[in-house]
Amino acid sequence: MADIQNYTLNFGPQHPAAHGVLRLVLELDGEMVVRADPHIGLLHRATEKLAEQKTWLQSVPYLDRLDYTSMLINEHPYVMAIERLLGIEVPLRAQYIRVMFDEITRIHNHLLSIGTQALDVGAMTMVLYTFREREDIVDMMEATTGARMHGAYYRPGGVYRDLPGQMPRYEVNKFKNAKTVKALNEARSGSLLDFIEDFTNRFPGYCDDYETLLTDNRIWKQRLVDIGIVSAERALQLGFSGPMLRGSGVEWDVRKKQPYEVYEHLDFDIPVGVNGDCYDRYLVRMEEMRQANRIIKQCVAWLRENPGPVIVDNHKVAPPSREKMKGSMEELIHHFKLFTEGIHVPAGEVYAGIEHAKGEFGVYLISDGANKPYRMKLRSAAFTHLSAMDEMAKGHMIADAVTIIGTMDIVFGDVDR
Repeated sequence: MADIQNYTLNFGPQHPAAHGVLRLVLELDGEMVVRADPHIGLLHRATEKLAEQKTWLQSVPYLDRLDYTSMLINEHPYVMAIERLLGIEVPLRAQYIRVMFDEITRIHNHLLSIGTQALDVGAMTMVLYTFREREDIVDMMEATTGARMHGAYYRPGGVYRDLPGQMPRYEVNKFKNAKTVKALNEARSGSLLDFIEDFTNRFPGYCDDYETLLTDNRIWKQRLVDIGIVSAERALQLGFSGPMLRGSGVEWDVRKKQPYEVYEHLDFDIPVGVNGDCYDRYLVRMEEMRQANRIIKQCVAWLRENPGPVIVDNHKVAPPSREKMKGSMEELIHHFKLFTEGIHVPAGEVYAGIEHAKGEFGVYLISDGANKPYRMKLRSAAFTHLSAMDEMAKGHMIADAVTIIGTMDIVFGDVDR
């Protein structure tokens, strides 16, 4: 009689549920996972090394491309780290704009995360709902930054420019008749802040729709409840952060515990799970979207009432306005020096960490006083979470491995850097 032996299966890197180019080598006993070995490095783009060859400002777009589901929020710790080395104070209006877009990006990330996790486990409808709202968010980003995804909007000393006074509108074409266009443009008749406010009023209803589809759905619960359980103590030992840590019952959020920008002036709650399974992490992300919506509302109200500068008035750090640059030789020289040579950052080392949608995302910079970083090291939340794949998947079925990858919310630009 033949010996019964385990066999090995390659999951990915071309698997639609691998969330990027993840190659997962699964050792199986029947359909039971005995060992899960994640192989990374297939997308390696050397972001940390490339930053050493670019000026401080030229590296900002690289940060967008790390995690292409959370674009603008990636730029935040990088510019914060530069500002700490420079010792400059960012204008209050710029801080509110940054926080508002951090939270818009958080919703964008969670919409994609929950929509695609549902898709991974067989719930086809969910991703159509979440992408409908994602479209509004990328429209906000495009109106503000000029790009739908990779905005390069945060700058050392503030943000690139103030919020636009009007939203782009749809026009009648062969796909959309006048009646459809009129309905679509109703929310777009005012400024960007009007459009964002309209979105925040609509969004809680959308969240109710998602919960109706998933939260008490018995198939969804069968696929998520008691899958990938991580205790609070073990989550801390593994270095988890964000929804992965809070899903295990640890009330840790950098925005509350180590406040940065204007978070200490804003009112919001930290959702926390109980069991530390995939279902709890889903519930945490759902509630985080509602809390992010609360923060955005507060930012919109403040920004309406408080006009002001959005970047520092130090031309060794931030460029002069186009108008001044065209009218003054001195300002023209500032502009030329800044975009050819770049900022000279004082020598030193600094770490800046923020509460990213996936967990704590940090940037560690070393400056030797030159116009480019001497070293840059990124602290990726997703990389830490993926390292626990073997422990979380052991003893579960192959189908559960898909659920666990979905609940980790990994993106490979961020993991491979």
